Amino acid sequence: MLKPAKSYEAAREGFRWEIPAHYNMGVDVADKHAAKDPASLALIDLDPAGGVAEYSFGDLRSLSNRLANVLRAKGLERGDRVAILLPQTLETVVGHIAAYKAGMIAVPLFILFGEDALEYRLQASGAKAVITNAENLPKIAAIRERLPELTLVLSIDGVEEGPEDFHGLLDAASDDFEPVATAADDPALLIFTSGTTGPPKGALHAHRVLLGHLPGVEFMHDFFPRPRDRFWTPADWAWVGGLMDVLMPALHHGITVVSYRARKFDPEEAFRLMADHEVRNAFLPPTALKLMRQVADPRERWNYALRSVFTGGETMGTELLDWGRENLGITLNEGYGQTECNLVVGNCNIAMEVRPGSMGRAIPGHDVAIVDDHGNPLADGEDGNIAVRRPDPVMMLEYWEDKAATRDKFAGDWLLTGDVGRRDEDGYFWFTSRDDDVITSAGYRIGPGEIEDCLMRHPSVALAAVIGVPDELRTEAIKAFIVPAEEAEPSDDLTAEIQEFVKTRLAMHEYPRLVEFVDELPMTTTGKIMRKDLRALEEEKRKVE
Repeated sequence: MLKPAKSYEAAREGFRWEIPAHYNMGVDVADKHAAKDPASLALIDLDPAGGVAEYSFGDLRSLSNRLANVLRAKGLERGDRVAILLPQTLETVVGHIAAYKAGMIAVPLFILFGEDALEYRLQASGAKAVITNAENLPKIAAIRERLPELTLVLSIDGVEEGPEDFHGLLDAASDDFEPVATAADDPALLIFTSGTTGPPKGALHAHRVLLGHLPGVEFMHDFFPRPRDRFWTPADWAWVGGLMDVLMPALHHGITVVSYRARKFDPEEAFRLMADHEVRNAFLPPTALKLMRQVADPRERWNYALRSVFTGGETMGTELLDWGRENLGITLNEGYGQTECNLVVGNCNIAMEVRPGSMGRAIPGHDVAIVDDHGNPLADGEDGNIAVRRPDPVMMLEYWEDKAATRDKFAGDWLLTGDVGRRDEDGYFWFTSRDDDVITSAGYRIGPGEIEDCLMRHPSVALAAVIGVPDELRTEAIKAFIVPAEEAEPSDDLTAEIQEFVKTRLAMHEYPRLVEFVDELPMTTTGKIMRKDLRALEEEKRKVE
């Protein structure tokens, strides 16, 4: 959709959206290619033990047809939600494609979520089915009685009792399935994003969201695809970055994706993987790049040959750009977006100057501006809300069953991202700050409300507030300020106990790495915690130190 060009202006002027009235993501990424060349390579699936399995587009079509038939046979209908609680693996891809082809709504879930985080998302979405593995089955079993709408649990690792056998059911099912004729605006994907207060919100996307992502992916990967391109990311496919910045766009273009289910990011393994499997294109979050930067002499140790790398989530300075040119052999292209409206600003070093510290310019096809709180565009150089004008194919339909939050997300026709920034006279965007309390840590955007709710359930916690504090590796670390219960005695042991409490109930990336016990918290007269005051106090502490 995005034509290669030698300048940003030419790329933008030459772009036109081509969104058909009827469009199905599952058909697009699997059946379309299988009809042309069923043997073409779609997925290289690596397991931690060193095994390698390859799957063609014909395999994706056949397996997704079988799963779609299984879901139908088990009573699921068009519009029902199918949760996918799996790492990067074949069954994750098949689960998404089958749901889309059956007119259902996929709900990706992070495998490191604890029981509380899973329960909330499954309850809120009303998921009727969960596809998961043996490792995560105990979490589902612990909360299933509180999930009355959940009627089907499929395990990809086989089962003895309770859940049903994913592969056994697929083996017995027909591989003949007629995909639902979905409209481009029909709902297809529900991804939960962090809220500033209270529980996370579900961003509901239409089938067209994949088409909406394409110009961003193509632009930031120097006019992707090209011959011999091959894609990989360490980002989990449960997040919009892994799913919609890598997996689905690559399959749309018929480009092979490398999947790897690592428990923890290993920078040396990343270099080795890219060399061994001839990866040419990668999405590497900032924290991954910072860890890779610590590896000595990578170009002498591994024979990798990258063509493009996209990163995003925090501002990239001159030092990281220079390291990328010297050690990866390319210029890193930074981009910007969020779950609700992703990949709307970015860089393309072969078409424009990459300015250190800038997020780039508006991706062709997207209308991005700096506006005030009422949606009025501001002059270049002024700080204001980074906003995207609707309609836009990459923009969410709504927050799931939350009309008020959806309404509050907009000022007129402008979607307010929640970030403050400015645009210079050349059209480059510069991030200034968040205008809310969302924490950016290791590439994740984390809402403090869910963590605070979890902390409050600990018997030793009377009151809790959570903020982000500067962290050299993660951008921000999560810090909890805790007013202990009367009978509780603050100690290192209690700190560790509280941290483990959050790890097991929410997720590893959401636990507070820093805990400070306090006598009271700054509150408004209506009892609302003033996190801004806590951030100001932390800033004063750093100045003294």
